[in-house]
Amino acid sequence: MELGYDVKNTWVTKVNPSLKLLLFMLLFSVVIFTHNPNVLVLFTSFCAIVLFTYSGHPLKYLLLYSSPFVLVFVSSSTAMIFFGKGDITWFQWGLIHITEESFYRGLHLGFRALSFAVLGLLFALTTKPVLLFYSLMQQLKLSPRYAYSFMASIRLMPIMVEEFQTLRHALKVRGIKEKKGVMGVYQKLMFYSIPLLAQSIRKAQRIAVAMEAKRFSNLKKRTYYYELTYSRYDVGIIIFFLLIVVMAYVLGILFPMISITDVRYYE
Repeated sequence: MELGYDVKNTWVTKVNPSLKLLLFMLLFSVVIFTHNPNVLVLFTSFCAIVLFTYSGHPLKYLLLYSSPFVLVFVSSSTAMIFFGKGDITWFQWGLIHITEESFYRGLHLGFRALSFAVLGLLFALTTKPVLLFYSLMQQLKLSPRYAYSFMASIRLMPIMVEEFQTLRHALKVRGIKEKKGVMGVYQKLMFYSIPLLAQSIRKAQRIAVAMEAKRFSNLKKRTYYYELTYSRYDVGIIIFFLLIVVMAYVLGILFPMISITDVRYYE
């Protein structure tokens, strides 16, 4: 995918994609089982620093990509803050009941969603999809038929968008006016879905025949265009994020920003 700007290769981009995927899944598990909001705030902050420092993308584009995170944070936290349970009431009006426990639990939930978003964006911006599937085949022994099928489908997505735009322009040239209401939805469904589905079936059939002819099957011994191995960057990222987790836990426990250290509510 062409981004329209230069992306710098940092040491995070040189990490083996399979190892990076497993490491980030482990970090997701750490976030899920972290119930101390002080620790989670520090961990999210450290991950955000890594994102803005080592992603290799310009700052203005990182801010653009990160802007939806504000909505993720607000939507995740407000529901718990306004309608959560607790013993110390701060505000109550109708169905809205804000307590001290629900407020900090909502913030904790918001930072948990924010940490997921930051880690996911860091993985997406520093990992090439093609190298990821090659690494899954070589390191994690993913079946080539599935890996190459995923790569083919990724390549087909821009083609499908281009065909949709071509079909839309063709309908405008022919002077077909779109109806409004329920009939308009049905009309669009008939005009777009059937031609696109037929073209997709034809392309999928041709790709399947071509992959079978090229022996994209479950062969145990095969060669790869990209040979991926482990390097010192893999050891470095494990130590790096291990230090981040340890620092977040130590600083969050020794120097807490809030008095609550466990957001779980026990009745």
